[in-house]
Amino acid sequence: MQVAGFLAVCRVTEEQRDRLLELCDGQHIPGWLQQHGSRLPEQLTTLIDHESTAVAISYFQAMLVPGILQTGDYARAVIGRSANVSAEEVEGRVAARLARQSLFTRERPACFTFYLHEFVLRLPVGGTGVMLEQWEHLLRMSLRPYLTLQVVPAALGAHAGLTGGFTFMEFADFHPVEIKAYQCVLGALAETALSEGESRELIATLATEFSADREDHDDRA
Repeated sequence: MQVAGFLAVCRVTEEQRDRLLELCDGQHIPGWLQQHGSRLPEQLTTLIDHESTAVAISYFQAMLVPGILQTGDYARAVIGRSANVSAEEVEGRVAARLARQSLFTRERPACFTFYLHEFVLRLPVGGTGVMLEQWEHLLRMSLRPYLTLQVVPAALGAHAGLTGGFTFMEFADFHPVEIKAYQCVLGALAETALSEGESRELIATLATEFSADREDHDDRA
């Protein structure tokens, strides 16, 4: 008896059947850890494992675009400058970082919230071309219904996230401990950051200004 017929006899719903058949078709495709895990530090593989099971994830970054939102060239520029990553490891690390973005394409993705300090957007990682691509990527991602992106403006001065960047995860079956301090920081950032619309406007303005400057420079060259 074919698999589909067997599932019908077992009264499996059409949706469940399609999902099971998809899993069967992909059984020979190496998993994420099989493809990238051996080349990564243990702390990173642990982080990725937690990301894959979380139902809600909040990030705050004051220096760089969070890895899960980075474009390939931005990630390459960041990883390539790391003093602890050899030149031979760079492409593998970049591929692993980009693979994490599969979390966004799941049937039921987690709820993602990103707070980025304005400095993150203005730090010229990789040059103008890389930044333009990165800003455009952030704008596209910010429109997804399960993702919130807000910018903490530089004009605010001191802010609740001055102690440094962090990732806060929530799970369906596990209750985290010692989280009150981080919840307070996230609450304060939500109150003081630009709204989602204002954040998109700022990113779009930066992209427009840099595009204009680039075209002007090319015209004079």
